[in-house]
Amino acid sequence: MKEVLIVGSVAYDGLKTPYGSAVRALGGAATYSSLAASLFAPVRMVGVVGDDFNESDLQMLRKHKVNTDLVTREKGKTFYWKGYYENDMSQAHTVEIDLGVFETFKPNITGSACNTPFVFLAAIHPDLQMMVLNQMNKPKYVVLDTRDLWINITKPALLKVLKKTDLAVVNDQEIRLLTGEMHLLKGARALQKLGPKTVIVKKGEHGAMMFGSGWTFLSPAVPLDFVVDPTGAGDTFAGAFIGYLAKQSKITPDVLKQAVIAGNLVASFTVQGFGTKSIAALTKEKLKKRSVEYYKFASIPQVKL
Repeated sequence: MKEVLIVGSVAYDGLKTPYGSAVRALGGAATYSSLAASLFAPVRMVGVVGDDFNESDLQMLRKHKVNTDLVTREKGKTFYWKGYYENDMSQAHTVEIDLGVFETFKPNITGSACNTPFVFLAAIHPDLQMMVLNQMNKPKYVVLDTRDLWINITKPALLKVLKKTDLAVVNDQEIRLLTGEMHLLKGARALQKLGPKTVIVKKGEHGAMMFGSGWTFLSPAVPLDFVVDPTGAGDTFAGAFIGYLAKQSKITPDVLKQAVIAGNLVASFTVQGFGTKSIAALTKEKLKKRSVEYYKFASIPQVKL
Protein backbone atom coordinates (compact mmCIF):
# COMPACT_ATOMS: atom_id res chain seq x y z
CA MET A 1 0.00 0.00 0.00
CA LYS A 2 1.42 3.37 -1.06
CA GLU A 3 0.75 6.85 0.31
CA VAL A 4 -1.26 9.54 -1.43
CA LEU A 5 -0.39 13.24 -1.36
CA ILE A 6 -3.37 15.58 -1.82
CA VAL A 7 -3.13 19.33 -2.38
CA GLY A 8 -6.13 21.65 -2.39
CA SER A 9 -8.40 23.90 -0.42
CA VAL A 10 -9.54 23.44 3.17
CA ALA A 11 -12.68 25.43 3.86
CA TYR A 12 -15.83 26.08 5.80
CA ASP A 13 -19.07 26.24 3.81
CA GLY A 14 -22.38 27.93 4.47
CA LEU A 15 -25.02 25.88 2.67
CA LYS A 16 -28.69 25.88 1.94
CA THR A 17 -30.48 23.19 -0.06
CA PRO A 18 -34.11 22.05 -0.38
CA TYR A 19 -33.31 19.59 2.43
CA GLY A 20 -31.95 21.99 5.03
CA SER A 21 -28.98 24.19 5.76
CA ALA A 22 -25.58 24.27 7.44
CA VAL A 23 -23.88 27.38 8.81
CA ARG A 24 -20.23 26.28 8.98
CA ALA A 25 -19.78 22.87 7.42
CA LEU A 26 -16.27 21.52 7.02
CA GLY A 27 -15.43 21.37 3.33
CA GLY A 28 -12.78 22.15 0.75
CA ALA A 29 -11.44 19.97 -2.06
CA ALA A 30 -8.47 18.68 -0.05
CA THR A 31 -10.70 17.76 2.88
CA TYR A 32 -13.25 15.79 0.87
CA SER A 33 -10.65 14.00 -1.24
CA SER A 34 -8.37 13.22 1.71
CA LEU A 35 -11.18 11.62 3.71
CA ALA A 36 -12.20 9.59 0.65
CA ALA A 37 -8.66 8.44 -0.13
CA SER A 38 -8.04 7.50 3.50
CA LEU A 39 -10.60 4.70 3.18
CA PHE A 40 -8.03 2.88 1.05
CA ALA A 41 -4.56 4.28 1.76
CA PRO A 42 -2.58 6.59 4.07
CA VAL A 43 -2.86 10.27 3.05
CA ARG A 44 -0.64 13.32 3.32
CA MET A 45 -2.77 16.43 3.07
CA VAL A 46 -1.31 19.78 1.97
CA GLY A 47 -3.27 22.97 2.58
CA VAL A 48 -3.68 26.08 4.68
CA VAL A 49 -6.17 27.11 7.38
CA GLY A 50 -6.72 30.28 9.36
CA ASP A 51 -6.47 30.82 13.09
CA ASP A 52 -10.25 30.34 13.23
CA PHE A 53 -9.98 26.69 12.15
CA ASN A 54 -11.23 24.20 14.73
CA GLU A 55 -8.53 21.97 16.16
CA SER A 56 -11.17 19.27 16.50
CA ASP A 57 -11.49 19.17 12.71
CA LEU A 58 -7.77 18.51 12.35
CA GLN A 59 -8.03 15.81 14.97
CA MET A 60 -10.89 14.21 13.03
CA LEU A 61 -8.74 14.10 9.90
CA ARG A 62 -5.85 12.52 11.80
CA LYS A 63 -8.18 9.81 13.12
CA HIS A 64 -8.87 8.93 9.47
CA LYS A 65 -5.17 8.26 8.71
CA VAL A 66 -4.73 11.73 7.19
CA ASN A 67 -1.32 13.22 7.96
CA THR A 68 -1.87 16.97 8.47
CA ASP A 69 1.76 17.97 9.10
CA LEU A 70 1.76 19.94 5.82
CA VAL A 71 -1.47 21.78 6.64
CA THR A 72 -0.21 25.15 7.84
CA ARG A 73 -2.11 27.49 10.14
CA GLU A 74 -1.79 31.16 9.21
CA LYS A 75 -3.06 34.33 10.81
CA GLY A 76 -6.38 35.20 9.25
CA LYS A 77 -9.60 33.48 8.20
CA THR A 78 -10.05 30.03 6.74
CA PHE A 79 -11.39 29.92 3.16
CA TYR A 80 -15.16 30.38 3.33
CA TRP A 81 -17.79 29.71 0.68
CA LYS A 82 -21.50 30.40 1.03
CA GLY A 83 -24.04 29.21 -1.47
CA TYR A 84 -27.31 27.44 -2.12
CA TYR A 85 -28.97 24.83 -4.32
CA GLU A 86 -32.53 24.96 -5.60
CA ASN A 87 -34.41 22.10 -7.25
CA ASP A 88 -31.54 21.49 -9.69
CA MET A 89 -28.98 20.00 -7.32
CA SER A 90 -26.33 19.98 -10.04
CA GLN A 91 -26.13 23.78 -10.01
CA ALA A 92 -24.60 25.64 -7.07
CA HIS A 93 -25.37 29.34 -6.63
CA THR A 94 -22.61 31.31 -4.95
CA VAL A 95 -23.60 34.00 -2.46
CA GLU A 96 -20.24 34.78 -0.88
CA ILE A 97 -16.57 33.81 -1.20
CA ASP A 98 -13.82 34.81 1.22
CA LEU A 99 -10.50 33.26 0.23
CA GLY A 100 -8.91 34.26 3.52
CA VAL A 101 -5.47 32.72 4.01
CA PHE A 102 -5.96 30.56 0.91
CA GLU A 103 -5.42 33.66 -1.24
CA THR A 104 -1.68 33.59 -0.50
CA PHE A 105 -1.34 29.80 -0.22
CA LYS A 106 1.98 28.41 -1.48
CA PRO A 107 2.25 24.63 -1.09
CA ASN A 108 5.53 23.61 0.52
CA ILE A 109 6.31 19.91 0.23
CA THR A 110 9.11 18.86 2.57
CA GLY A 111 10.92 15.78 3.84
CA SER A 112 9.74 12.32 2.92
CA ALA A 113 6.51 13.78 1.50
CA CYS A 114 8.48 14.65 -1.65
CA ASN A 115 8.72 10.92 -2.36
CA THR A 116 4.99 10.20 -2.12
CA PRO A 117 4.17 8.03 -5.17
CA PHE A 118 0.54 9.03 -5.74
CA VAL A 119 -0.43 12.69 -6.12
CA PHE A 120 -3.84 14.32 -6.47
CA LEU A 121 -3.83 17.95 -7.55
CA ALA A 122 -7.26 19.35 -6.70
CA ALA A 123 -8.70 22.20 -8.75
CA ILE A 124 -6.36 24.96 -7.57
CA HIS A 125 -4.47 27.49 -9.73
CA PRO A 126 -2.28 25.68 -12.31
CA ASP A 127 0.80 27.58 -11.09
CA LEU A 128 0.28 26.03 -7.65
CA GLN A 129 -0.23 22.60 -9.20
CA MET A 130 3.06 22.97 -11.07
CA MET A 131 4.74 24.20 -7.89
CA VAL A 132 3.74 20.94 -6.22
CA LEU A 133 5.02 18.76 -9.06
CA ASN A 134 8.33 20.62 -9.13
CA GLN A 135 8.82 19.65 -5.48
CA MET A 136 7.97 15.98 -5.97
CA ASN A 137 10.51 13.26 -6.70
CA LYS A 138 9.16 11.43 -9.75
CA PRO A 139 5.70 10.40 -8.49
CA LYS A 140 4.32 7.15 -9.85
CA TYR A 141 0.86 8.48 -10.71
CA VAL A 142 -0.52 12.02 -10.88
CA VAL A 143 -4.24 12.84 -11.05
CA LEU A 144 -5.32 16.39 -11.88
CA ASP A 145 -8.63 18.14 -11.42
CA THR A 146 -9.42 21.60 -12.74
CA ARG A 147 -12.32 23.98 -13.27
CA ASP A 148 -13.66 26.27 -15.96
CA LEU A 149 -12.21 29.36 -14.25
CA TRP A 150 -8.62 28.14 -14.69
CA ILE A 151 -9.26 27.02 -18.26
CA ASN A 152 -10.64 30.45 -19.14
CA ILE A 153 -7.98 32.62 -17.50
CA THR A 154 -4.85 30.43 -17.15
CA LYS A 155 -5.08 27.92 -20.01
CA PRO A 156 -1.38 28.13 -21.07
CA ALA A 157 -0.26 27.34 -17.51
CA LEU A 158 -2.80 24.52 -17.22
CA LEU A 159 -1.59 22.94 -20.47
CA LYS A 160 1.94 22.79 -19.04
CA VAL A 161 0.69 20.94 -15.96
CA LEU A 162 -1.38 18.53 -18.05
CA LYS A 163 1.79 17.36 -19.79
CA LYS A 164 3.04 16.09 -16.42
CA THR A 165 -0.11 14.24 -15.39
CA ASP A 166 -1.26 10.65 -15.88
CA LEU A 167 -4.99 11.24 -15.56
CA ALA A 168 -7.26 14.28 -15.81
CA VAL A 169 -10.69 14.57 -14.21
CA VAL A 170 -13.06 16.98 -15.98
CA ASN A 171 -16.73 17.52 -16.72
CA ASP A 172 -18.44 18.05 -20.08
CA GLN A 173 -18.04 21.83 -20.09
CA GLU A 174 -14.38 21.71 -19.07
CA ILE A 175 -13.37 19.21 -21.73
CA ARG A 176 -15.03 21.34 -24.40
CA LEU A 177 -13.29 24.48 -23.16
CA LEU A 178 -9.94 22.70 -23.09
CA THR A 179 -10.09 21.06 -26.49
CA GLY A 180 -12.65 22.99 -28.53
CA GLU A 181 -14.34 19.69 -29.36
CA MET A 182 -18.10 19.53 -28.91
CA HIS A 183 -18.32 15.73 -29.14
CA LEU A 184 -17.32 14.08 -25.87
CA LEU A 185 -15.38 11.18 -27.40
CA LYS A 186 -13.39 13.49 -29.67
CA GLY A 187 -12.78 15.81 -26.75
CA ALA A 188 -11.42 12.98 -24.61
CA ARG A 189 -9.05 11.83 -27.36
CA ALA A 190 -7.90 15.42 -27.89
CA LEU A 191 -7.26 15.85 -24.17
CA GLN A 192 -5.19 12.65 -24.11
CA LYS A 193 -2.90 14.20 -26.71
CA LEU A 194 -2.26 17.08 -24.29
CA GLY A 195 -0.62 14.80 -21.74
CA PRO A 196 -2.83 12.53 -19.61
CA LYS A 197 -3.08 9.00 -20.98
CA THR A 198 -6.41 8.54 -19.23
CA VAL A 199 -9.34 10.94 -18.97
CA ILE A 200 -12.35 10.77 -16.67
CA VAL A 201 -15.43 12.81 -17.49
CA LYS A 202 -17.64 13.32 -14.44
CA LYS A 203 -21.35 13.08 -15.25
CA GLY A 204 -22.72 14.06 -11.84
CA GLU A 205 -25.81 12.09 -10.89
CA HIS A 206 -25.32 9.94 -14.01
CA GLY A 207 -21.91 8.56 -13.03
CA ALA A 208 -18.64 8.83 -14.94
CA MET A 209 -17.00 7.92 -18.23
CA MET A 210 -13.34 6.96 -18.51
CA PHE A 211 -11.28 7.00 -21.68
CA GLY A 212 -8.05 5.01 -21.82
CA SER A 213 -5.68 3.99 -24.60
CA GLY A 214 -8.09 2.39 -27.05
CA TRP A 215 -10.84 1.65 -24.54
CA THR A 216 -13.80 3.37 -22.90
CA PHE A 217 -15.59 2.58 -19.64
CA LEU A 218 -18.96 3.81 -18.39
CA SER A 219 -19.88 3.58 -14.71
CA PRO A 220 -23.39 4.59 -13.61
CA ALA A 221 -23.82 6.52 -10.40
CA VAL A 222 -25.35 4.88 -7.34
CA PRO A 223 -29.14 5.39 -7.45
CA LEU A 224 -30.17 7.35 -4.37
CA ASP A 225 -33.54 8.15 -2.80
CA PHE A 226 -32.34 11.57 -1.65
CA VAL A 227 -29.43 13.97 -2.05
CA VAL A 228 -28.89 16.47 0.76
CA ASP A 229 -25.78 18.33 -0.40
CA PRO A 230 -23.85 17.59 -3.62
CA THR A 231 -20.96 19.89 -2.67
CA GLY A 232 -17.71 17.95 -2.70
CA ALA A 233 -19.00 14.93 -4.60
CA GLY A 234 -16.45 15.37 -7.39
CA ASP A 235 -13.58 15.81 -4.94
CA THR A 236 -14.73 12.74 -3.02
CA PHE A 237 -14.82 10.76 -6.26
CA ALA A 238 -11.27 11.77 -7.19
CA GLY A 239 -9.94 11.08 -3.70
CA ALA A 240 -11.46 7.60 -3.54
CA PHE A 241 -10.21 6.93 -7.07
CA ILE A 242 -6.56 7.67 -6.33
CA GLY A 243 -6.75 6.08 -2.89
CA TYR A 244 -7.96 2.86 -4.48
CA LEU A 245 -5.11 2.96 -7.02
CA ALA A 246 -2.56 3.39 -4.23
CA LYS A 247 -3.84 0.22 -2.59
CA GLN A 248 -3.16 -1.92 -5.66
CA SER A 249 0.11 -3.64 -6.61
CA LYS A 250 -0.06 -2.37 -10.19
CA ILE A 251 -2.21 -0.14 -12.37
CA THR A 252 -4.05 -1.85 -15.23
CA PRO A 253 -7.17 -0.90 -17.20
CA ASP A 254 -9.24 -3.19 -14.97
CA VAL A 255 -7.83 -1.57 -11.82
CA LEU A 256 -8.62 1.89 -13.22
CA LYS A 257 -12.19 0.77 -13.90
CA GLN A 258 -12.52 -0.59 -10.38
CA ALA A 259 -11.20 2.72 -9.04
CA VAL A 260 -13.95 4.61 -10.89
CA ILE A 261 -16.56 2.41 -9.25
CA ALA A 262 -14.93 2.98 -5.86
CA GLY A 263 -15.15 6.72 -6.53
CA ASN A 264 -18.84 6.52 -7.37
CA LEU A 265 -19.57 4.43 -4.28
CA VAL A 266 -17.82 6.75 -1.82
CA ALA A 267 -19.26 9.89 -3.42
CA SER A 268 -22.75 8.47 -2.99
CA PHE A 269 -22.32 8.80 0.79
CA THR A 270 -20.94 12.35 0.66
CA VAL A 271 -24.06 13.76 -0.99
CA GLN A 272 -26.31 12.36 1.74
CA GLY A 273 -25.16 14.81 4.40
CA PHE A 274 -23.95 18.39 4.72
CA GLY A 275 -20.25 19.02 4.20
CA THR A 276 -17.92 16.17 5.10
CA LYS A 277 -20.18 14.84 7.85
CA SER A 278 -21.36 11.72 6.00
CA ILE A 279 -18.02 10.70 4.56
CA ALA A 280 -16.33 11.21 7.93
CA ALA A 281 -18.80 8.70 9.39
CA LEU A 282 -18.37 6.22 6.54
CA THR A 283 -17.07 2.76 7.47
CA LYS A 284 -15.75 -0.07 5.33
CA GLU A 285 -18.78 -2.15 6.34
CA LYS A 286 -21.22 0.47 5.02
CA LEU A 287 -19.18 0.81 1.85
CA LYS A 288 -19.13 -2.93 1.23
CA LYS A 289 -22.89 -3.17 1.74
CA ARG A 290 -23.56 -0.42 -0.80
CA SER A 291 -21.11 -2.08 -3.18
CA VAL A 292 -23.19 -5.26 -3.15
CA GLU A 293 -26.33 -3.24 -3.85
CA TYR A 294 -24.57 -1.33 -6.63
CA TYR A 295 -23.46 -4.43 -8.50
CA LYS A 296 -26.98 -5.80 -8.40
CA PHE A 297 -28.22 -2.54 -9.88
CA ALA A 298 -25.49 -2.20 -12.51
CA SER A 299 -25.53 -5.77 -13.84
CA ILE A 300 -26.00 -5.73 -17.60
CA PRO A 301 -27.52 -8.88 -19.12
CA GLN A 302 -26.27 -10.15 -22.48
CA VAL A 303 -28.62 -9.27 -25.32
CA LYS A 304 -29.21 -11.92 -27.96
CA LEU A 305 -29.32 -10.31 -31.39
